[in-house]
Amino acid sequence: QVSLVESGGGLVQPGGSLRLSCAASRNIFSINAVGWYRQASGKQRELVAFITSGGSTNYTDSVKGRFTISRDNAKKTAYLQMNSLKPEDTAVYYCNADGIYYSGSGYAHFRSWGQGTQVTVSS
Repeated sequence: QVSLVESGGGLVQPGGSLRLSCAASRNIFSINAVGWYRQASGKQRELVAFITSGGSTNYTDSVKGRFTISRDNAKKTAYLQMNSLKPEDTAVYYCNADGIYYSGSGYAHFRSWGQGTQVTVSS
């Protein structure tokens, strides 16, 4: 069983900052790409930021210059630093990753979602 656990969400005022974390379970051997997605109430889930195994990053236009995605391979954790937050950033944020995990009987590929963490930007 593979799991990704997000944390770091919460309520913040406009202009504030939050750092989200996405921690992978211990049986994950390696992680390829990691994406942070968000889904606002009544809207479709959208890709916010993406980081490859080599560290290349990409962002949706609305967060460029404000959000930074990073990863710590040794900790099997990815991060999303969010600065200058706006009310329109309010959403549930999810991480998604793929890679290789150890199942107990061998190695296999996985692609998994975290459970999500709520980010609310409001005064």
